[in-house]
Amino acid sequence: MQNLKKINNSFKIGLDDRSKYLRRLVLRGLRNSKRGHLGSSFSMIEILRVLYDNIMHYNIKNPLSKNRDRLVVSPGWASLPLYAILADKGFIKKSELDYFMDLNSKLGGCIERGVKGVEATTGSCGHGLPIAVGIAKALKLSKSNQKVFVILGDGEHGEGTIWEAAISIAKNKLDNLIILVDNNKIQCSGSIKEISSIENFSAKWNSFGLNAIEINGHDISELKKTLKNIPIKKNYASVIICHTVMCKGIKKYENSPDYHWKGGFSDQELFSLEKSLEDYK
Repeated sequence: MQNLKKINNSFKIGLDDRSKYLRRLVLRGLRNSKRGHLGSSFSMIEILRVLYDNIMHYNIKNPLSKNRDRLVVSPGWASLPLYAILADKGFIKKSELDYFMDLNSKLGGCIERGVKGVEATTGSCGHGLPIAVGIAKALKLSKSNQKVFVILGDGEHGEGTIWEAAISIAKNKLDNLIILVDNNKIQCSGSIKEISSIENFSAKWNSFGLNAIEINGHDISELKKTLKNIPIKKNYASVIICHTVMCKGIKKYENSPDYHWKGGFSDQELFSLEKSLEDYK
């Protein structure tokens, strides 16, 4: 019943001006490329927003500062929301979004470390977590107090590297590692239930010796409250299952696998998406 309640509540949460603004930056990138992963881009924006607005320590002028927290976005195909928040914060110029996926642009379809503020090149399913584990272990060895955040897509949980990494996390007691699952219930060609049958994420993660909880991934106050109280349990990595909605903000296309990735956006369709976003409540 807890899961069902969280899923239902994620539909009811509206979007404030800031969440709509960040989504408009994503659409700005799509205006150039005419293709991209709109669904997961719109499902994880609140997670990224809270991390950058309220939780993570970072230095825009010195992005490689030793005192920074680290973020690895494992579903690298959802590059636009990260680029949008980096542009919003001043790591990159907003005008760079206008060249998203151009041949000579640094902003590619998958996240690349050459972009200022990006910690890891990602996009191969399941690889972001092992990278984050290595960073978290290195920080532990150097006795650093900095945290490592990693966002996972729920479809990635069909990859063995996720669970191999989980074993290492528990063994090394990496309580400086915070895993956020963008649990929008849809992967590239259908629902998680139909394709991966990965259900009850909390129980699975807990069985590997981690500490998992479930929250509404679009609720700003719930995200802030949860992330300000980590680690949830000392010596245990925190796993936060964020119930989200694919393509959140465009009611007509919410929870549609067709918008996991879509190409061939017309100018008229993108205008319609922006109008739908503005009217979203």
